[in-house]
Amino acid sequence: MAKINQNFLKLPGGYLFPEIGRRVRAFSAENPPMPLIRLGIGDVTLPLAPVVVEAMAKATAEMGVKETFRGYCEETCGAYDFLRFAIRDNYKAHGVDIADDEIFVSDGAKSDCGNIGDIFSVDNVVAVCDPVYPVYVDTNAMAGRAGDYDGEKWTKLIYLPCTAENGFFPALPEGKVPDLIYICSPNNPTGAAATVEQLKLWVDYANAHGSVILFDSAYEAFITTPGVPHSIFEIPGAKTCAIEFRSFSKTAGFTGNRCAYTVIPKELERDGASLNKLWNRRQGTKFNGVPYVIQRAAEAVLTPEGQAQTQESIAYYLRNAQVIRQGLEKAGLTVYGGVDAPYIWARTPEGVGSWDFFDKLLHQACVVTTPGAGFGPSGEGYIRLTAFGDAAATQEAVERIVKVL
Repeated sequence: MAKINQNFLKLPGGYLFPEIGRRVRAFSAENPPMPLIRLGIGDVTLPLAPVVVEAMAKATAEMGVKETFRGYCEETCGAYDFLRFAIRDNYKAHGVDIADDEIFVSDGAKSDCGNIGDIFSVDNVVAVCDPVYPVYVDTNAMAGRAGDYDGEKWTKLIYLPCTAENGFFPALPEGKVPDLIYICSPNNPTGAAATVEQLKLWVDYANAHGSVILFDSAYEAFITTPGVPHSIFEIPGAKTCAIEFRSFSKTAGFTGNRCAYTVIPKELERDGASLNKLWNRRQGTKFNGVPYVIQRAAEAVLTPEGQAQTQESIAYYLRNAQVIRQGLEKAGLTVYGGVDAPYIWARTPEGVGSWDFFDKLLHQACVVTTPGAGFGPSGEGYIRLTAFGDAAATQEAVERIVKVL
């Protein structure tokens, strides 16, 4: 008889966002008094930039002509040179020197953050920030690195508390040294962005101990504070200890198009092996690449015109973030984030749990948020709101929340 991966049976309940969806559907069946406004899951709402649509239309037309039709991409792991070169040049324009063969195009940063574990031994010790994007935890649990779930935490993971007291950025661990370290900046869910000094501390630590930092930079386009690094490779020494994940999803509205990329420097080696070569082998075996039409669309994002147009969308979302932040602060809540990220991290009223506050806002204000407890133990007592909604709906949602507080 076929045997299953027993680690899947250890996973508690369902993934966070399907559970939110279940509760929302159950409430919707009760005929809510007002239309729902969703500030929970971080999906974008603005359309693609005109230059992106034009590039997609042109590429689609090419696929209908024999001379310009594209089948399998035979370039590096299904990534066309034109996109890898554009990404390389974009890094260079921001002062970071990355070679084109260190760039691996994929269908999403979420996929890569989960799949990167394929090239690492199952007995590696993993450290995650707490609160944390659930994919980091769940995929390591599926692989067998997390141990057992005790109702609050996984027994083999090192949790790095990110609280208001430490500015939502973790201190170096004491005791056991992690082999793999997940860091997300700007952070999902707290909205905090790490400084050069904070990242340098971890880069030095990783190099000293042979650890690897898995740096999720999916929201770097939302950074507005001068001097805050957009890439971990701005930090001296990072090329020998870090892998960076980036995405077009939130930067350019590609949540439905699916395109991202991972950067693995050739200098990064462990156990005498090149992690760049290992990932190249993994992707070449398990992944056939992002469609040509989507890669042309992504290339258009990185043109001067594309950058200008996508920045308009980012500015729109950041204005929404300020509306949420200012409204909740006036209502008496303690609020973080929303400056260098599209996420607002709000403390629940005294004594009210995350899921209880989620239910209160859902049932009384008809506003969907995300309970902080779903991101880990240190997320209890918070909710996350996203700025990706329609501006008018966002304003109304804030007004509704204020009324029920």
